[in-house]
Amino acid sequence: MFRNLRPLFPYMRRYWRGYLWGCLCTILANAIWVQFPRVIGVAIGDMTARVTVGKIFGYAALVMGVTVAHGILLFYMRWIIIGISRDIEFDLRNDLFAQLEKQSASYYQEHRTGDIMARMTNDLAAVRMLLGPAIMYTANTVLFFAGALYFLLRISPFLTLTALAPMPLASIFIQFMGRRIHERFERIQAMFSDISAQAQENFSGARLVRAFAQEDAQVKAFERSNREYIRRALRLVRLMGMLWPTLEFMLGLAMVISLLVGGHEVLTHRIRLDDFVTFTTYLLMLTWPIIALGYVVNLFERGTASVLRIHELLIAKPTIDDREAVLPAQSTEILGDVEFRDLHFAYPAENGNPVEVLHGISLRIPAGTSLALVGPTGSGKSTLVSLIPRICDAPPGAVLIDGRPIRDYPLDALRAAVGFVPQETFLFSTTIHDNIAFGVPGASASEVGRAAEAAHIHEEFSLFPNRFDTAVGERGLTLSGGQKQRTALARAVLRNPRILILDDALASVDTYTEERILEELRGVMAGRTTILISHRISTVRHADRIAVLVRGRIAELGTHEQLLELNGYYAGLFQKQLLEEELAVTH
Repeated sequence: MFRNLRPLFPYMRRYWRGYLWGCLCTILANAIWVQFPRVIGVAIGDMTARVTVGKIFGYAALVMGVTVAHGILLFYMRWIIIGISRDIEFDLRNDLFAQLEKQSASYYQEHRTGDIMARMTNDLAAVRMLLGPAIMYTANTVLFFAGALYFLLRISPFLTLTALAPMPLASIFIQFMGRRIHERFERIQAMFSDISAQAQENFSGARLVRAFAQEDAQVKAFERSNREYIRRALRLVRLMGMLWPTLEFMLGLAMVISLLVGGHEVLTHRIRLDDFVTFTTYLLMLTWPIIALGYVVNLFERGTASVLRIHELLIAKPTIDDREAVLPAQSTEILGDVEFRDLHFAYPAENGNPVEVLHGISLRIPAGTSLALVGPTGSGKSTLVSLIPRICDAPPGAVLIDGRPIRDYPLDALRAAVGFVPQETFLFSTTIHDNIAFGVPGASASEVGRAAEAAHIHEEFSLFPNRFDTAVGERGLTLSGGQKQRTALARAVLRNPRILILDDALASVDTYTEERILEELRGVMAGRTTILISHRISTVRHADRIAVLVRGRIAELGTHEQLLELNGYYAGLFQKQLLEEELAVTH
């Protein structure tokens, strides 16, 4: 069990002083509380001889003093130990979030969001209960039991051994139940992760569910998962329902033995009446510690199962990092010369056979120039540009910036020099201003406004009642597809990057709006390296060079005019779009 807690030791060491004070309060609280039965026994023994008002008030005051002192120390014990568990929960949550922020995009393709969220909520709460109440109740139970056992043996070793005879059976029973609780709780947490993932996917894909009228089907599927979760939870409840009554039965059995044997000992004058009262009071006061032992077993087994699930997140090493970086982060200046050298790239596959997407790409984009990428869907255009900011990682030496391998650059410096507008636009559930200023915290309203003008979206946002302070809803729900794309474009422009990547960033806007955006962007693109991906000739025709990717290879490369002369894929695409425009005008 304690081996499973090893991942928590670094966090617990940070608060060793707090644990020390909490331990001191626990010792003092139990040292005082263990005297309570003795006070009762002495009072009965004294008042058996002669009862007076003074004795009654004196012993009542003594009992009250013991109770108050114990209560005060109990308060500080709970405040300190439970407080530490909250502090460690805070540290763990921060470390988990920081760790997850370092992971590459592929990590989130392999791990479901719902499972990650379940570990950061449900499992983290179980760990907090392990580090707070479980430790506190364990210490209380052990200390009070040890103190009570000392005084019980002083009163009558024979009666003590007789009354506590069922306890070894209780220990064996607790160990047996503990293993089964651990196994069942692991299954419950796994099912909770499945439910969380299913709910998250349905909430994110709410529009799709409604568009295909699958509400009832999804509700039934969720109900099936929920029933399975309840079934597993009830199996654990039944197990816990057996644990506590069994422990109470064993304690009751100890009390019955104590009354029968102890009563005989009193009648035969082997022990005094006051000692027998003290003895039975100790047994009665052991009721809660014994019951708490069952609760502690439950907390420990739940907590250790959750520690392992959280530890899996904490030790997950990012597949993309800057361990190979040799350049200093602060003084790294990137000019924007991008080069691909005999680049081969493959995505890993579940069956172990990688899927090669790019084949022998050799291409140089001088700093300050523009390159357009066109080609059929699935030809590897988005994959190629994602290698520049290391969203995906290319083989060593295959991608260079300013003549240096891309892995020489610290990730922060590299990505700060890149403005990326991906195909799938993502907006946060905050205001338009905050979404545009996401890459430049603290950007002024005027800076955000200029970026919005470059993306040809300023005028539309100015007509909103709250202008740039308008909340966009989850994932930009209140904006159209074109507005979301232009917001993402403004976000990239605001960063003033040395390398600007537009991955089909104008696909959701009409041709007229596209022309106006491109006109604005020509000033932004001047002096910086720009890479455009598009299926529209109107978007790419003014680029310095155009590369045609077909099945992961460069099939054609040149200017607009040069590619038309080749009469290949690009010329065919141009003729097709020209014909579509003529037909649109005719109709």
